[in-house]
Amino acid sequence: MTTSTEPTTGPAAAPDRTAGAPGASGTSESSGAAYALSHLDALESEAVHIFREVAGEFERPVILFSGGKDSIVMLHLALKAFAPAPVPFALLHVDTGHNFPEVIDYRDRVVAEHRLRLHVASVQEFIDRGELRERPDGTRNPLQTVPLLHAIETNRFDAVFGGGRRDEEKARAKERVFSLRDEFGGWDPRRQRPELWQLYNGRHAPGEHVRVFPLSNWTELDVWQYIAREKIELPAIYYAHTREVFKRGGMWLAPGAWGGPKDGETVRERQVRYRTVGDMSCTGAVDSDATTIEQVIAEIAASRLTERGATRADDKLSEAAMEDRKREGYF
Repeated sequence: MTTSTEPTTGPAAAPDRTAGAPGASGTSESSGAAYALSHLDALESEAVHIFREVAGEFERPVILFSGGKDSIVMLHLALKAFAPAPVPFALLHVDTGHNFPEVIDYRDRVVAEHRLRLHVASVQEFIDRGELRERPDGTRNPLQTVPLLHAIETNRFDAVFGGGRRDEEKARAKERVFSLRDEFGGWDPRRQRPELWQLYNGRHAPGEHVRVFPLSNWTELDVWQYIAREKIELPAIYYAHTREVFKRGGMWLAPGAWGGPKDGETVRERQVRYRTVGDMSCTGAVDSDATTIEQVIAEIAASRLTERGATRADDKLSEAAMEDRKREGYF
């Protein structure tokens, strides 16, 4: 199923700090004083450059958008990169059918607010047609690969923006900013290309496509500091709230139609928040009192675990779980 809303007007956006800024070459023309970008300005400038580079190199790019914090920041950067014109790319969400309702509501609201085009690839539709089979554990995250690759092939997307960051997980640390995928959507780390001096190679054969990661060099803390600086709205589940949860595999999971809890798993109310969002069956909450963005930043700064390492059960299936899925065409 694909839903589409055509863009008609450009979104309002904050001034672009990356184009023609005084002293972008290292000195201020007006005063001659030394000028240095803050680390957030430098990361923003790099990401905006990547978006514009893709717009110039590719014919049919698309932005993966889940309603999670990284894809929200990625969309915010795209809005800034092309303002006052509309974003020249559609959005693509691979819907597991087990998403948090707050996140789906946020996704639909943002799409309507900015008059964006949204394609939805439904895991449930592939299950209903017998092209995918439910896993015994109820987790649908690994099932997203087939609908994703089908949507890429059907819509002839040649560049797919993802919100992956190198600090998240070992396999993602191997990715280049421009990551070539073969005609089956698979990733081969041996085919990674050098990217010296921010020079990106988008060349690809017919049937291949390129995954693009504008947030590669960001950390989780960078993302949250940028959200605070730009005053970006997030789904409420990123902040501490009272929720029914049960414990499985050392994580607090939310009960739902996906099959949790099982016998012997006790549901209780706790004050929690989510560091990352995905399929409810494998995305854990963390105990937290952080109800403001300042408190979240302080909490993350003190953490020694990445958000995926702490709260994603699907990454714990094996030592190389993420890399195995990426080789098959996963995000």
